[in-house]
Order: sequence, then C-alpha cells, then structure tokens
Amino acid sequence: PGLPPASHNGIPVKGTPSSPGLPPASPKRRGHVSAAYAFPDDVTNMTGTTRVETDLLGSMIIPADALYGIATARAMDNYDISGVKVRDYPDFIRALAHVKRACATANGRLGLLPGDVVEAIVAACDELIRSDRHHAHFAVDMVQGGAGTSTNMCANEIIANLAAIHLGEPVGDYSKVHPNDHVNMCQSTNDAYPSAAKLAVVFKHVAVVQALESLVSSLRSKAVEFEDVVKMGRTQLQDAVPMTLGQEFRSFASSLAADLTFMQRNVDQLYELNLGGTAIGTKICADASFAEASVSALSEQTRLPLRSPDDFIEAASSTSSFLLFSNILRRVAVKVSKICNDLRLLSSGPRCGFNEINLPAAAPGSSIMPGKINPVIPEVMNQVCFQVIGTDHTIASASEAAQLQLNVFEPIIIYNLLNNMNLMERGLNTLRTKCIDGITANPERCKELVDNSIGIVTALLPLLGYKKATAVAKEALETGRPVAEIASRFADSSEVASMLKPEAMTHPRRLVDVNTETLARHSRMP
Repeated sequence: PGLPPASHNGIPVKGTPSSPGLPPASPKRRGHVSAAYAFPDDVTNMTGTTRVETDLLGSMIIPADALYGIATARAMDNYDISGVKVRDYPDFIRALAHVKRACATANGRLGLLPGDVVEAIVAACDELIRSDRHHAHFAVDMVQGGAGTSTNMCANEIIANLAAIHLGEPVGDYSKVHPNDHVNMCQSTNDAYPSAAKLAVVFKHVAVVQALESLVSSLRSKAVEFEDVVKMGRTQLQDAVPMTLGQEFRSFASSLAADLTFMQRNVDQLYELNLGGTAIGTKICADASFAEASVSALSEQTRLPLRSPDDFIEAASSTSSFLLFSNILRRVAVKVSKICNDLRLLSSGPRCGFNEINLPAAAPGSSIMPGKINPVIPEVMNQVCFQVIGTDHTIASASEAAQLQLNVFEPIIIYNLLNNMNLMERGLNTLRTKCIDGITANPERCKELVDNSIGIVTALLPLLGYKKATAVAKEALETGRPVAEIASRFADSSEVASMLKPEAMTHPRRLVDVNTETLARHSRMP
C-alpha cells in the first residue's frame, strides 16, 4: 500500500516493485528519488504529487513542484556523500545564475535564441540572483563525480523550469525552454561550472577581505592602547629582551596586513574564465563569437574586468587560480593560528602562567574544575586554521590529479575552497568580536616579569661588553639579585640606570650617545 504504480501516465518507471532484481529504496535516504516510495523531501515536495521525466537511462518519478529535473534527481540518488548541498552556498548559486544569464544574453545577441526565450531565461536567473526563494531546489551534494555536471545540470533544470513558469508553462514542460538546448546552449559543464566557481570565489572573497581588514584594524587599535606597557620579549620560550605589548600587537597586525594586500592583489587571477571553450577548449558546439560575447555580457552584469584565456585548451584542465587563492588562505591561516597560539600563552594563568593579558571570558571552562576559564575563542580559531591548512593540501592534490584536457576533481576543490572561505570569514569575525576587541593588559605583571628578568642585561652590552654582561647575568641568576645592582660594580650606576630605561630597551638609540670613554675604560677591566 502507498507504492506508486509500475507506470506513470503509461511511462515505465525505474525502480518500481515490478522491476525484478532492484533493492527496495530506503525511506531514510532524504532526497532519494526512486519510484518505490513517496518522495520525502518536504522542501521541494509541497503538494505530494509527482511527475515523470526521462533520460538516457530511463524514467524517474520527481515531485511535481520540484524545480529540478531528472539529472538532479539522479545526482541526489547517487551522491549522498558530504551532506552539504549546493544550496548551502548562495554565492555559488548566484554565480551559476550570472553565468547562465550572460550566456543567454550572448546567444540572443548572436541570433541563436529567440527573444522570448532569452527574456524568460534572464528573468529566471534574476530571480535566483536577487532572492534565495528557490535556492532550496539546488539539492545536489557539493562532492560529486562527473566534474560538476550534476551541479551544472541542476542549474540548467531549475532555470528552465523558472523560465517555463515565466512563459506560462507548467513545471517539467521543457518544450519552450530546454535545460540542454537553450539554457546550456554553447556551453559545457567544463567551462560553465569552473567559470561560475571562480565567480563565486570572487563574490565570497569580499567578505573574507572585510573580516581580515577589521581584524587588522582591531589589532592596530590594541597596539596603540598598549604602547606604554613594557614587557619581556621571548625567543624559544625563554626570556629575550624587553619590548612593549603595543609592539607585539602591532607585529600581529603587520603580519596579517601583508597577506591582506596579497589577497586583494591576486584576486584578479580568478577573472580569467574559459567560458565558451566548451568541452576541452576547442569551442565545439559554440558559435565562433560566443566566448567573447558571453564574457563581455558577464562583465557587464557583474561589473568585473573578466577576460578569456589566451589558450582555452590549457584553461580547460587548469585549476591554478583556485590553487593560488587556497594558498593565500593557507598563509593567512598559518599566521592567524600563530597569533592565537601567542594569545593563549600570554593569557596563561591566571596565577601560574604568563598572565600578561586578559582575554574576555566567553564561557565557563570546565565541567569539573570550578572557576576555570579557558581561551576558547583562540582555540576555535586554531581549529579553523587547521582545517584551512589541511584542505589546502586536498586542493593541491586534486589540482595535480588532472588528466589530459580536464580536471574531474573540481567539485572537491570548489567545495573545500568555498567552505574554507566561509570558515575563515566567520572565524576571523568571531576572533575579533569575541576576543581581540576585549583584550586588556596587566601592566604590573608585565613590569614584574621585566624587573625580575635576566634578559635585560642585553641592553647593557654597549656599556659593559659581552664578557662582563655575561658575568652579570650569571651572578643575577645564581643569587637572585637585580641586574642593575650587579652591573653597577662595572659601570656608573647612573649610566646603568639610563641604559635600563624602558625607552632605551624597547627602541633603537644612537650608540655614540653611550659614554665611549666609560665603555673603553670598562672594556679594559679584567
């Protein structure tokens, strides 16, 4: 009971109970489109009625009000892989719609599509660009075989059905606007899919840049706030020489600002699109003027300086621009993770660690240790960075695995790159708003560590020389007496005090300002 018939309107349906040898469909598989049970996806099956579509492999039952068609249905059935759907990346959907809109516009200008079809496709694409109302129908898994064909066909089918509605035709009627013949005219997945993916990265990169800019700005503000807080610098986790907390935070900002500039400068590598190259770059089945016309139309729509490659065949299998942008994200991730490591160390304690800064308390830190507060925001950002760094290797491996005229592994590249950009944007914003903006300094603790450090003896090198400074450090370490007190046996105490002033230790000075006569005299002392 409840099973659909072996045929629908006289059309044999794949997977019916009358088809011998087929395993029963599992109702636990969300989005599964076998005819052996009613389609359970409440996002796209609002009425409970169905329609039948047919392709090379046979026929399938599809929800009557689903905007996708049989190619998408097969992909939903085949690729239950990541659980992450194309609909989870609105920028990608808008990019696909922009590409299809530009192609329809170009085909109309070239006289290949009638005006009403162009108008209908453009209207459908505009609906996807302006609103996420129909994005739920992009139900294909981001990770898929076929070099992205399922995603491209999903876009073709949804746009064709929206165009049909615009023309007053029912969903599933492709007589006026066909997914392949009209929406995909002069295109292949191998040029439309990567072109849309590049556009999606360009769209998304704006938010990542803004998040990174805001973080750099926040770090610079802290640098100004902490410019008078003198503390110990450390190398190899050992006392080194004094610095200011402001200098430390300024270094964080400077490190990220360099990569911000690099990211902004290199986004133009994504402006090169092989749109119009079709299957392998020879432009088969495309009008000779289509590549130029489609990229020109896309530039008009997006107001981006898009361009065609010099060599379409090389571009057909190249993922170098994705690889470059992933490398840039990895560079940012490496540096941000290092900053988070430093923040966790500098805030360690509160009584038995560095305790030089205070991080905002985000949550109680332990289920067993009362009163414990952990640096959870830097910790979560570390994990974001690990993910970006690790999946950059996945992207590199997938880029290397291209064969001949196509890289079939673009789906895993695009999935990881878009996911990494989402993670980085959210992570950077979280780090700034939940951590950096609220950091405070512990000036007295910083001063205490400087005063008790042997590392300040380095500031006396111009006055005492290396041998005597070493003797001072050794005695201070063994006796616990202050460096200044011991050093005053080798030089005038006022000169020692001058050399150990915070401004002398944390900023460069002219060495000729040191009393050279005293320096010469003490250098002769045994």
